[in-house]
Amino acid sequence: MAENNNVEYTEDSIKSLDWKEHIRLRPGMYIGKLGDGSASDDGIYVLVKEVVDNCIDEHMMGYGKTIDVKITDHRVEIRDYGRGIPLGKVIDCVSKINTGGKYDSGAFQKSVGLNGVGTKAVNALSSYFKVQSFRNGETKVAEFSRGVVSNDANIITASGRNGTFTAFEPDATIFKNYHFIPGYLNDLIWNYVFLNAGLTINFNGEKFFSKDGLLDLLKRKTNEESIRYPIIHLKGEDIEVAITHDNHYGEEYYSFVNGQYTTQGGTHQAAFREALVKTVREFYKKDFDASDVRTAIVASIAVRVQEPVFESQTKTKLGSQAVGPDGPTMRTFVNDFVKKELDNYLHKHTEVADALLKRILQSERERKDIAGIKKLANERAKKANLHNKKLRDCRVHLNDKKGEIREETMIFITEGDSASGSITKSRNVQTQAVFSLRGKPLNCFNLTKKVVYENEEFNLLQHALNIEDGIEGLRFQKIIIATDADVDGMHIRLLLLTFFLQFFPDLIKNGHIFILDTPLFRVRNKKETIYCYSDEERQKAIAKLGNKPEITRFKGLGEISPDEFGGFIGDEIKLEPVLLNEDTNLEKLLSYYMGKNTPDRQTFIIDNLRVEKDLEEELALTK
Repeated sequence: MAENNNVEYTEDSIKSLDWKEHIRLRPGMYIGKLGDGSASDDGIYVLVKEVVDNCIDEHMMGYGKTIDVKITDHRVEIRDYGRGIPLGKVIDCVSKINTGGKYDSGAFQKSVGLNGVGTKAVNALSSYFKVQSFRNGETKVAEFSRGVVSNDANIITASGRNGTFTAFEPDATIFKNYHFIPGYLNDLIWNYVFLNAGLTINFNGEKFFSKDGLLDLLKRKTNEESIRYPIIHLKGEDIEVAITHDNHYGEEYYSFVNGQYTTQGGTHQAAFREALVKTVREFYKKDFDASDVRTAIVASIAVRVQEPVFESQTKTKLGSQAVGPDGPTMRTFVNDFVKKELDNYLHKHTEVADALLKRILQSERERKDIAGIKKLANERAKKANLHNKKLRDCRVHLNDKKGEIREETMIFITEGDSASGSITKSRNVQTQAVFSLRGKPLNCFNLTKKVVYENEEFNLLQHALNIEDGIEGLRFQKIIIATDADVDGMHIRLLLLTFFLQFFPDLIKNGHIFILDTPLFRVRNKKETIYCYSDEERQKAIAKLGNKPEITRFKGLGEISPDEFGGFIGDEIKLEPVLLNEDTNLEKLLSYYMGKNTPDRQTFIIDNLRVEKDLEEELALTK
């Protein structure tokens, strides 16, 4: 029986928080994780989405073809040209939970946000929040600070076009050290226009527009030179699909529900993967292995459903089993569409059907070719006693035999005993794991996937990450390359990135790969220590401390003491996401850096080595 600790449980023990206090106390319930902006699903991007989603809903209802978005370091401004919030309800709509127009299914049939929370969360989690509605020659302004009204202006006449203007500044006390990454914002805006063909979004002075929806999306995500056949683009009522196959490994999907990018897929994506295999098998009258049909696929599916059910407030995974209260199951809806439209397309376009068949047969040959090697490699991985020798796992996974990915988990990939030792001693053993490389990895550019199983380091690494059968089994949210800040460290970084880009590009495209940013210098005197991440910061630190402070250049991670290192991989960890621009050609990129030694690359290396040498000489003079 539990021991009585004499704590009284009375009416006074029951507390009621108002809307803004609850959101600020439990932000994860409303926007998912917080983060600092280094990941695409961090909270600051969710705040942007919540406001833009409202503008998109207006566009979907036929009001407003343009949205203006301006985002600077710490401020977001968004203006739509829809109907405008009814002026008498402006404050209620951004500060009263369960208040909004989306409960009226007649006004918003297939909306993204149905719970009336979105802009309230933005309001409560912003140090400054402003909303202004323009409606039929009148306007109403309201301003807030952390959800508290600071300006409730009267309704006045105005000449502006109908619509709503929203501005906010995320609260720096909640989103610590946050910064917006342009690449993530660009992807976000592009997805909006791809899902709403004909909509124009003016973002920071640049025009974003799509005429052909998901066809344009796949054109942006692929390279014309590497796809195996022209993109198949199929459209129906409340469903749109685009499909092609590339030369990469793995499967790449972009799935959407009511304009919401479901990064974790869900019932619609699962139904599409199943329908694709079934249709292909029936068309070619051959029982292909499902993995051979889907290997190297790049596809997108968008559906619109009534009253969608998501598995979290951030709406990254669809849970709806049906397309509406009275509609068919999601599986039946997607399967019927794909079976009819894709089958018709392949019958009409025999050259595409032939190219698709060649790609499937190639995948089949490669799979059979590595089958024997794979079995031996898996046995070697078990004998290597992975969890004790190469991988120092985190307790979250040691105590969770399912090995499922957890939002906060990360793995550091490093080289050498001293570097791995420093990280191992400094890490949070609950959520941070360490994988130690032995020497420089193999340059796997232009090699087939056989090398992943033939090379012990690569084989053990893929098992540590649990990505042998695809990234759905990935055990860590963040894969962090932690190498020394010198030429050898940069080379190892490039070799690892080549491995991921060659065989597991989905890890990068889905935002799982990061570079650990550690200080290059420590500048200190008896009173203060400043860590500097660039030469510019070093110069400022020297000017601040004066009197010839002690300057240390960290060349290797092993030179940083575990006590110091703990600060660099703790709450204030600095990570740089590895991003691919829309115009990146993987084949050309890898060929330049990892192919034969071209004159251009020699020049690049010499120039960068000269910078390193000049810096060393300058440091020597300051000592």
